[in-house]
Amino acid sequence: MRPPSPAPLAVDRHGNRLVSFTRCTEDDLPTGVRLPLALTALWHGGEVVMVHDRYRSQWELPGGFVEPGETPRQAALRELAEESGQVPDGALRCVGCAGFLLGPEQRAEYGALFAGLTLRRRPFDTDHEIEAACWWDLTSPLPGRLSDIDAYLARLSAPTPPPHHPATR
Repeated sequence: MRPPSPAPLAVDRHGNRLVSFTRCTEDDLPTGVRLPLALTALWHGGEVVMVHDRYRSQWELPGGFVEPGETPRQAALRELAEESGQVPDGALRCVGCAGFLLGPEQRAEYGALFAGLTLRRRPFDTDHEIEAACWWDLTSPLPGRLSDIDAYLARLSAPTPPPHHPATR
């Protein structure tokens, strides 16, 4: 695991900073550091599902805290279903580990980023935390604010080649 870089990779409007990202498999996620967060980038065609958090008032990747007894993968799947109503068709792949400096105190935390594909878009229901969900193509403007951190992570998770483009020879 690389130590956080002094220049952030991305900063959101709340001052949270993405300071490092290391591509790794799930088996290579760090064990000697606190890894309380899990995020999921779920792709359908060339679009990733985003959720609008009503408290932070911004579009984000589905994700949240790893609960006691849960693995980061289990948390990623649970948060994806809870926040967006979506489920992957097939296994999630671990994209890597993100290093953050969060909150006014800039506390260091790490999060696992997973990605997957779905063959169909499922219905979404609002709840106390998430007021909307949408599919984003990484370039079109979204209504309201977009977390620059989550946009950066979504781009890192994009399937190669993008699922809406035929493979080139």
